[in-house]
Amino acid sequence: MASFSTYPLWRGLVGKPGGNRLFSAAMCLRVPYFGTVLPTVRELRPGHCSVTAPKWWGVHNHIGTFHAIAACNLAEIAMGMLAEATVPASHRWLPKGMEVRYLAKAESGLRAVAELPEIPSFGEEGADLPVPVRILDARGTTVVTATITVWVTPRKR
Repeated sequence: MASFSTYPLWRGLVGKPGGNRLFSAAMCLRVPYFGTVLPTVRELRPGHCSVTAPKWWGVHNHIGTFHAIAACNLAEIAMGMLAEATVPASHRWLPKGMEVRYLAKAESGLRAVAELPEIPSFGEEGADLPVPVRILDARGTTVVTATITVWVTPRKR
């Protein structure tokens, strides 16, 4: 998504009426699978992303709660937008793995918060960047935690 100029697009839209919804729609056009959870990016800056998704029948599991894999999709959105805002244009990133813990039933819409404890320096060698993501329900209870490891390398010149 680097050629998409994600973070500059966000900065240009966020202050405008409906800007975060327009940004979120553009994100889903670029990455169509993200659209399955109807996400809205709420906050985005280097080292931080918050994104919400409503509970609707398209994300329900067999017991009527937010499906675990739909929650993983929401975690990946938060991680991906964080990576877009954090990894410099001189580098590229690729998800490498995801560890997930399901802590409680998700009976409402969800908010995923990806946040780096500190932003690393991006050097000339490839490096793993673990991105922690918390997924909270409408009451603020953490229902899922994930760590998505991203492989970051310099772009080929």
